[in-house]
Amino acid sequence: MDHNWVSVIPFLVVIPIAIKTKQVLPGLIAGLLTGSYLLHPTLVGGLEKMVQFLVKGLVDPKNIKILVFLYAFSGLISMIKLSGGIKGFVEEASNRIQTKKGALLLTYVSTIGTFAAPSFRFVTIAPIMRALLKKVKMSTQELGFVIETTATPIIVLIPIATAFVGYMTSIVDISLKNENITADPYSLFLQSIPFNFFSFVMIIVGIYLSFFHHSKSTEETDPKDVGKSEEDDWHSCDPAVNKELPNKPWNLLIPLILVVFLTLLLTWWDGYKKTKGSFFAAFISADVMDAMLIALLFTTIFTFLFLRFQKMKTGDLLNGFIFGGNELMSVIVLLAVVWGLSSVTEELGFSAFVTRYAGWIPGSVIVPLLFIFGCAVSYFIGSAWGTWGILMPLGVSMAGVADVSLPLVIGAVFASGTFGAFASPLSDDTNTIARILNLSVITYARYKLKPALIAAGITAVLYGATVFFI
Repeated sequence: MDHNWVSVIPFLVVIPIAIKTKQVLPGLIAGLLTGSYLLHPTLVGGLEKMVQFLVKGLVDPKNIKILVFLYAFSGLISMIKLSGGIKGFVEEASNRIQTKKGALLLTYVSTIGTFAAPSFRFVTIAPIMRALLKKVKMSTQELGFVIETTATPIIVLIPIATAFVGYMTSIVDISLKNENITADPYSLFLQSIPFNFFSFVMIIVGIYLSFFHHSKSTEETDPKDVGKSEEDDWHSCDPAVNKELPNKPWNLLIPLILVVFLTLLLTWWDGYKKTKGSFFAAFISADVMDAMLIALLFTTIFTFLFLRFQKMKTGDLLNGFIFGGNELMSVIVLLAVVWGLSSVTEELGFSAFVTRYAGWIPGSVIVPLLFIFGCAVSYFIGSAWGTWGILMPLGVSMAGVADVSLPLVIGAVFASGTFGAFASPLSDDTNTIARILNLSVITYARYKLKPALIAAGITAVLYGATVFFI
């Protein structure tokens, strides 16, 4: 079936269904099922083939490490929430901050300790800002916008100890395998970071909006409710800051400091054993996924014992860990299906098809068009991870055909997903921040769409210009 046009059918199935249902998983499953039946067109054969592809992805040692990392990561965050670590941090910060400048500086500086995941950023910072809303003197929409610019746009640029790293590296890895490209996926991920132009533009926009500009709110407010949101008890905005939890900020700070320190140390040590060279050379040569996983597991065990020492019950901690890990099961299922879909398209000969029939597309337009197309997909499905899973294999294939820089293309795909996570009314980021700040999701999404589109336009121009220099 090599070089056959049917190899594009799974992608033609995935994207419309994902947009129609506003969920990426149904589209991916439909694409996987379609590809499986194309390979084995019998009543039971297609299903058997699909199971084979799913199992193939799940039993891969690298993939298993990623799944364990994601589950343990979410479980650790859940134990920190349960122990009052986040609530304690919010209480301390909201009591100490007295000015708008101090509150905004805290929003940016706190990224150093809360970059693990966007949702983690939101439940840590948004309640603080909600408690300080009168002092900050910003519209609630503007405040949400500023907080969001310090979440996903920054987190996708951080190469260690985040919930994103394992997934992003995995997506690059399966795309390289499809093209039979021998390269280290983590190194390519590192090289792609400077080319995630949308993130950099949005961060700059957020800083400008924070310190140099004030925009008018578009929220329609009932006169009876004026001042009400400011006086609302912020303890009710998220279970992580519930009044009934203890105030123990060190239960947040100690595990985060430990996991970052151990990740850096173990990454350096693994690379140093291989190269005996500088810190940077050792970092590049190391097996970063292994280092992050070991650092995370050590931190999780330490945190469990640390909290037991504080007289927290073993059953509560275990239930909290399992509950947190289970919250990421949808992501784990998503990954399994993405791996399966990648295997299907590889066996159908998608890479060979692209190589044969896409050579006429000018290399100068591939990257900006890929970014724009990815922005549209991510906006309508509301998922950065889903967009990356759909588009990364296509992007890597197109890069090979047009002889375009691979890190540039990878960066553009990651940037397009970041746009959707930031701007889409369907994204977890938009809905979480709107819930915590008591905003209308649709009105808030409309408020931030214009600056997001401006940033995306600037980004597309940057990609068009960069192609000529890379």
